[in-house]
Amino acid sequence: MSQVLILLIFILVILAGLTFWRSRRVDNRFVPDGSIITVDGVRLHHHYFPVPEQPSELPTLVFLHGASGNAYDSRLAFQKSFEGRYPLLFLDRPGLGFSERNEARHGHLEGQAKLIADWLGALDIDNAVVVGHSLGGAVTAALGLVAGERVKGLAFLAPVTHPWPGGVNWYYSLASWRLLGNLFCQTLVWPVAELFAPRAIANAFHPDAVPEDYAGKIRLPLLFRPEVFRANARDVTGLKEAVSSQSQRYSTLEQPSLVVTGTNDTVVWPSIHCEGLLKELPDVELLMLDGAGHMPHHTHTPQIVSGLERLINRVREKNQDASDTHRTENSHERA
Repeated sequence: MSQVLILLIFILVILAGLTFWRSRRVDNRFVPDGSIITVDGVRLHHHYFPVPEQPSELPTLVFLHGASGNAYDSRLAFQKSFEGRYPLLFLDRPGLGFSERNEARHGHLEGQAKLIADWLGALDIDNAVVVGHSLGGAVTAALGLVAGERVKGLAFLAPVTHPWPGGVNWYYSLASWRLLGNLFCQTLVWPVAELFAPRAIANAFHPDAVPEDYAGKIRLPLLFRPEVFRANARDVTGLKEAVSSQSQRYSTLEQPSLVVTGTNDTVVWPSIHCEGLLKELPDVELLMLDGAGHMPHHTHTPQIVSGLERLINRVREKNQDASDTHRTENSHERA
């Protein structure tokens, strides 16, 4: 028995050493190429593309990636379509990519939303249209709830926004456990992640093909570092309970909204999440993409860009109406 225990410890030490070595290789290979600012005691990474001589009424498009991702996913999909026409902000959500987080303060939807709201404040962004994919859709809704003064429009791409039947993949559950999860992330994440990642990516893009070198272009190995994988797992495993509570407040989201879904999305069920948003959001447009899977921002980009343009126009009209009303009220007060 003692020999078996010694062998097990030896194997774990070897795996931990390999994990440390591979994680350091990733840190050396991929370095932040955007901007890093400190908000609420944590370092946050983003890519910001302003518009020269930006008109004050032009909203900033703020992109929030989903689970297991980072800002490079949204950049890959949208930067070419919008750069130079609107100011763009691509965020590494707290704990993912190159962004840090404090688990106690930022390891849940409301905490992430408040941190992102402060992040926007630090960048002097007070007229934002937030575009969230998948799990990022839940964060988008949370941000709309906690920072309505800054967030003027909401776009949900294949979003997770409501409770669903069933659970999550076993490796997310295991990685999120307090003690065993940390051991798992420090020893087995690399082989497990590399084994399941190609299948998970193919499933997300199904029925479309995965774009060439997609994993390389989004710097996927950043996800496999133990602290990032664990943060991602905690986001996923805590999501169902979080949206169960949060979804009860969606009717208070008065911002113009866009909901995008694919008819062949087998990762996030449109019949639960998108239909729920359509029932509860007061000012919403649906963009249904025939045949699209869970990654429509990559496979049906032109249609989504057109939908976002319509949303931006709705936001600008609403902002103008609010400005006109404010001027009228001030005029009456002076009279």
